[in-house]
Amino acid sequence: MNLRPALLLSLLLPLVACTQQAEAPATTPEATTAATPAAEAPASPAATAATPVVEAAAEPAPAASPDVPVGPAPVAGVDYAEIAGGQPFEPTNGRIEVAEVFSYTCPHCAQFEPLVLAWRARQPADVKFTPVAGFFGGNPEPFAKAFYAAESMGVRTKTHEAMFRAIHIDRSLDAHDATPQTIAAFYGKLGVDPAQFASTMSSFAVDAKVKRANQFITQTGVEGSPSVVVNGKYRVTGKTLEDTLRITTHLVAKERAAGGG
Repeated sequence: MNLRPALLLSLLLPLVACTQQAEAPATTPEATTAATPAAEAPASPAATAATPVVEAAAEPAPAASPDVPVGPAPVAGVDYAEIAGGQPFEPTNGRIEVAEVFSYTCPHCAQFEPLVLAWRARQPADVKFTPVAGFFGGNPEPFAKAFYAAESMGVRTKTHEAMFRAIHIDRSLDAHDATPQTIAAFYGKLGVDPAQFASTMSSFAVDAKVKRANQFITQTGVEGSPSVVVNGKYRVTGKTLEDTLRITTHLVAKERAAGGG
């Protein structure tokens, strides 16, 4: 992952979360309130044709053995919330799902991304990592649709990091001043057919994925991003980004010991 070190700043500060109004973060993801998403238009890429194509970030290979939990065992009601009747976002096929609710326009999600990739690299094959695009941060709806369009077209791995970089580092996408066409044009610079991408963004299939993501967010009580949900059962409430992943590791081990998946 080639996100610049600037995205690693403030990782040890109290964890803040994005809402639809990103300028008003809360102390923890649970303390924020997600506004009802508005049908706003997405961000625009820079007009230069010289924007380099970003190579796909490699999916981490499964670790040989489980990541060892560190620090004290997490406490229910303090470090995580139990979700009554919670279910994973996707079928797990016997694996333990770790779902990250994120938004491309949320700066805290951009800070979290390098840590998440490193954490994923330490997980064995029984852990299934699932990104869930939510309506948090500024103008999030078109970017959520872009994520699910990329997923539908099989280019998510190739484009996921590039979206964070374009919005938060290169500033080649303006999250507050965009249209589906300009987002599609940005994906075109990554080797994706822009017309096909714009069409996929507005498709019934993508609308259904966005609706399903919102249902999961509501059912799990997520109120800000980034947020982590383990196997649909536990919503992590870490105080820092690193603490969130420490607690997640403990909860994954808890599920593994219980035969969860």
